[in-house]
Amino acid sequence: MDRNMVYPGSIPLDTDILNPNRNAMVAVAALTAAVLGLETVVDGLGCAPSVPASLSVTVGPGSITLLTALDATAYGALAADVADQIVKTGINLATTSFALAAPVSSGQSVSYLIEAAFLESDSAPVVLPYVNAANTSQPFSGPNNAGTAQNTMRTQRVQLQLKPGAAALAGTQTVPAVDAGWVGLYVITVNYGQTAITALDITVAPGAPFIGYKLPALRPGFSAMQVFSGSGAFTVPNNVSTVRVSVTGGGGGAGFHATMPSGGGGAGGQAVGIISGLVPGQIVPVTVGAGGAVLSGPDSGNAGESSSFGNYVLASGGEGGGGGTVTIFANAGGGGGNGAGGQVNRTGSQGGDGIVVACRGGDGGGPGNGRGASGPQTGVNAAGYGGGGGGGCSTGASPAGYAGGAGASGVVIVEY
Repeated sequence: MDRNMVYPGSIPLDTDILNPNRNAMVAVAALTAAVLGLETVVDGLGCAPSVPASLSVTVGPGSITLLTALDATAYGALAADVADQIVKTGINLATTSFALAAPVSSGQSVSYLIEAAFLESDSAPVVLPYVNAANTSQPFSGPNNAGTAQNTMRTQRVQLQLKPGAAALAGTQTVPAVDAGWVGLYVITVNYGQTAITALDITVAPGAPFIGYKLPALRPGFSAMQVFSGSGAFTVPNNVSTVRVSVTGGGGGAGFHATMPSGGGGAGGQAVGIISGLVPGQIVPVTVGAGGAVLSGPDSGNAGESSSFGNYVLASGGEGGGGGTVTIFANAGGGGGNGAGGQVNRTGSQGGDGIVVACRGGDGGGPGNGRGASGPQTGVNAAGYGGGGGGGCSTGASPAGYAGGAGASGVVIVEY
């Protein structure tokens, strides 16, 4: 930030005051640009029906910030500077009221647009005293004693205006186009016969550049987490529009063979994605796939079910391990499920094949998988999200045989 220097005994100049004002504005502009960027943004300026109710609305205090010329016109003795661009903020401390009118024809509606622009102007004219060199005890009134009033304040404000559209049959009316150099803030719809504006008649204009976040609402990266081990719904929290989602499908169950070791179940697929464009309050359905259940008789294992986060990210379940009767030689491990919709999509690991000569059931696929049986016994259920069940081993000596283990259910993890 630049600072002026003055010296004892030097004659004071008007620029000794003007330059510090300009330098302070430039410094604030640099900080504002570092925080808000260079695009036009609006804060506050809430629109509400008048009180008492009428065909009027009020726009509250607020600000508009944008990139513009340092000084479009001369600032006192300082020359205009349109080459240098800085971020400026116009501030309104008072409310602004607008009166609307209902259409005069039955069945018609009209849409009004409230738009905003940055306004910098010179104001507060005053006839200032000037030094009379010939007689310092009698100052001049204005420059050269001409009595001319001069502006004493350069203000930066939010300029607001109401722009009516054309009345048309309700539902067919169009919103007026935003004027060049302005930004649309609100659209207000008024119907024939209406006598008062309600909050339902006021909507935020598409693309209105309101600031979506304030510092207290910001968090470093994805600092909160919600884990779904069962199906449900995710409600987008306030001040959140982007989430990171990890989805794992259910693991496949192991097979059940009547006379041989059975194959392990495949692991559920996985998908990891960053999803943006969400709206606070939006409800996203969450499905958590179940793992493949234990079989009650000889057959190939049950597949795991798919997990998903709305229509954004999906992970299918792992396949069941091989199994069957004495006439069916099937003991291969089940294939893994697949991920889709994420930036990272993984196929789950395949379940292990049953090893006949060792009477060893195939291990389930994935971390947290179930272990295959060693010898004639049942396989182990998977314990970790999306893991496949371990295969059992039957020798034919037991009429019932030994079932494979169950696959584990999937999981959906949402970080925001």
